[in-house]
Amino acid sequence: MPHTPHPPRCHGFRISALDLLILVAGGLGITWLWRNENPLGWMAAIALGHFFLFCNVFLVWRRWELLWAATFIGNVMIHVALGSLPALSVLLWQVPMTILVMVLQIRSPWYHGIWAPRLNPRLNDYLHHTL
Repeated sequence: MPHTPHPPRCHGFRISALDLLILVAGGLGITWLWRNENPLGWMAAIALGHFFLFCNVFLVWRRWELLWAATFIGNVMIHVALGSLPALSVLLWQVPMTILVMVLQIRSPWYHGIWAPRLNPRLNDYLHHTL
């Protein structure tokens, strides 16, 4: 089988037509949930916001995304078990995980998200596949 070259690596903010479609569909779904006073509205908004932040702005690795998602689910489950699910309380517990994920990603030699030329001194190594 012939070798297919990989597309060149790039850095910085990025967005695709599929990302825009997900954001628009998610936004419409969230609006519908809020109009129907469904508490899933704010949870969906948090998830969609983090999708955009992690996938388009900071280009977070999948393992960090999954770590964040697992803690978000655990966070919501703990609040439900305690009998209260206020958005602010969930966010107060989740924001430190968001910050941790972003810091871990930015400090890695593979960081290639927004401001990568300033934040990652090894960006050229990443872009040229030498890590």
